Amino acid sequence: MLHHVELWVPDLPRAVRSWGWLLGRLGCLPYQEWEHGRSWRHGSVYVVLEQSPAMRGGGHDRTRPGLNHLAFHAGGRADVDALMREAPAHGWSPLFADRYPHAGGPAHYAGYLTDADGFEVELVAAERHDGTAAEGG
Repeated sequence: MLHHVELWVPDLPRAVRSWGWLLGRLGCLPYQEWEHGRSWRHGSVYVVLEQSPAMRGGGHDRTRPGLNHLAFHAGGRADVDALMREAPAHGWSPLFADRYPHAGGPAHYAGYLTDADGFEVELVAAERHDGTAAEGG
């Protein structure tokens, strides 16, 4: 089981604006705060954003080896739709918009976003017990 994820970001205030909004909308609560970082918690799992003094240049590239994206449970279809509508006002850009909401395949209802630093998230709609995406809300 996942304990936490730590993302090193080049601009902490910018990351806090975009990620803080998203994590809050997904039900995470602020957890820790220090000079170079912040974290949000949901249950026993937490996400850390840190602008570490030890960070080297080069920037994140989701198409290189390493982290491609983080996928989050985002409620039902209506919840995913609302997040996708609201996200651009909070520093996120849609990915695969021409294939939304089935960029992951015809049976997979999800939205994909990228932030100003190139980190990608996938917002996945919950499935009902019969395997179809929940309408949610």
